[in-house]
Amino acid sequence: MRKVLKESEHLLRLVAVFAVGLVLFLVIRQAIVPKGFGEFGHYRGPALDDIAARPISFAGHATCEACHDDQAKTKAAGKHAGLSCETCHGPAAAHTEDPTEHAVMKPDPKVLCVRCHEADPARPKSFPQVVSKDHAGDTSCIECHKPHSPLP
Repeated sequence: MRKVLKESEHLLRLVAVFAVGLVLFLVIRQAIVPKGFGEFGHYRGPALDDIAARPISFAGHATCEACHDDQAKTKAAGKHAGLSCETCHGPAAAHTEDPTEHAVMKPDPKVLCVRCHEADPARPKSFPQVVSKDHAGDTSCIECHKPHSPLP
């Protein structure tokens, strides 16, 4: 009997190490994981309150179209009809509240256009793609294409 206990002593040590490790893991997890984590899947429930407390920064395309009817008509007839104005021009809530004080961003086409249209094998073949250096060199996209209604 003593021989069996003596031989099982190393198993008891192993179980003790695992038990201490598990307790240590649970204590550290309790200290690190924020309250409410897992309430909505892998999300923290109170994060919704944090997000709701932030000021609104996007106005929405309908708000832009109310004042910029001519650009809205051009865009609606073109290839960018499905894009919100703020996709290219950035958040515009402040601009809609005070247009004279807060101008919308006028993007640099050589930077902005290639974000979507630079050749990328992950994009569908039907999506218009170019290798910008071969396609236009150092020429800006707007010298040949209208941004609100870009035709090939």
